[in-house]
Amino acid sequence: MDMSSINWLAVLVAGLSGFATGGIWYSPALFGKQWMKDSQLTEADIKNGNKAKIFGFTAIFSLVMAANLAIFLVDTPQMKTDLTWGATAGFLAGIWTFCAIAIHSLFELKSWRHILINGGYSLVALTIMGAIIGLWR
Repeated sequence: MDMSSINWLAVLVAGLSGFATGGIWYSPALFGKQWMKDSQLTEADIKNGNKAKIFGFTAIFSLVMAANLAIFLVDTPQMKTDLTWGATAGFLAGIWTFCAIAIHSLFELKSWRHILINGGYSLVALTIMGAIIGLWR
């Protein structure tokens, strides 16, 4: 595998896009209120959370997701990565993580709405990450 074809600046931007997508996805304007209710969290619980730990690890995990996706998207003689393939691969990775989230959530007795919110974030975030990595070759 030729790691030199990975655009690490694109990986950084893709990772940050996952972080930003989460901020929008879980905002009160979109799914934040429903997610809090289904997670049985209150505003006080959220306020009392360790923000450095939560946001620090979220940023790190978003970067790891983007780097992992970029490694899967390394160009080969048979396949050149572009916007379409990047977004498609990101979407397929999103399905993979959606299923993992659904399995865990079913055993945790979470609602389908909770599964769709969390899994939907993963699907959208990875699709955007893949599009950025694919476009920015």
